[in-house]
Amino acid sequence: MDIFLQQVINGLTLGSVYAIVALGYTMVYGIIQLINFAHGEVVMLGAMVAFSVIGALAGTTLPPLVIVLAGVLAAIPACMLVGYAMERVAYRPLRGAPRLAPLITAIGISIILQHVAMLVWSRSPLAFPQIIPLVRFYIGGAIITGVQIAIILTSFMMMGALTLLVYRTKLGIAMRATSQNPHVAGLMGIDIDRIISFTFIVGAALAAVAGVMVGTYYGIAHYSMGSLLGMKAFSAAVLGGIGNLAGAMLGGILLGVVEALGAGYIGDLTNNVFGSNYQDVFAFMVLIAVLVFRPSGLLGERVGDRA
Repeated sequence: MDIFLQQVINGLTLGSVYAIVALGYTMVYGIIQLINFAHGEVVMLGAMVAFSVIGALAGTTLPPLVIVLAGVLAAIPACMLVGYAMERVAYRPLRGAPRLAPLITAIGISIILQHVAMLVWSRSPLAFPQIIPLVRFYIGGAIITGVQIAIILTSFMMMGALTLLVYRTKLGIAMRATSQNPHVAGLMGIDIDRIISFTFIVGAALAAVAGVMVGTYYGIAHYSMGSLLGMKAFSAAVLGGIGNLAGAMLGGILLGVVEALGAGYIGDLTNNVFGSNYQDVFAFMVLIAVLVFRPSGLLGERVGDRA
């Protein structure tokens, strides 16, 4: 029971990060039917920018939480700028092109961002300054740290804020109208280009926070860290139902918990050899199983192609 509870806590922490990144994928797909494979690299850039700021301020007398907050506040506008530039320069000219063209462009942008990060921050893994004191809380026989609590609470607050934005504001109404039918939305006076750009900007801001979470939690950042993280978050979005906000949240949490439970139990049975080396397999096995029986995802709906 202690192992189960501990792995659930670990899975909730990891799943919260997956959910935040998956929201960026599902928002963009819901608006313009584009899979932005460069989104994982935006997460990486957020972690790298935060690393630079936190490293520069680590030797000062500022409180640790203020230093981390400064890293977050520096990462968010940097990633928002990258997100806007991607949409404006790379994706907008291809909006009317066949779907394969923007997909290949997204892969190309992903490679470009990786190499830019490699040139700026080097190809070596970077150790995040561990400035936050390690605080442990005991729940039964399991341990949850202050960083884990902060990640889970921050993620759920961000999910709630995004849900309110989409379903309770005029901007959210415009986003949903654009998602339903961009041509009709444009005829009703909605600036389609502005809404699409805003969607990329919001997704990039979420990615920046997720990058800081990953760097703070694992204590490391690397120029290629966004590839696998982005793939898992995309899988979480598909698992929950691509284009569905609630589905992205559910898929992220479920994927994290399944991965943690698989690594914990299988690893325990094999002296942590199989579980630690193949923990990524469990999440994708569940994804394949769900899509075999429900191709639209857990909360997705079967819809016809747009006319």
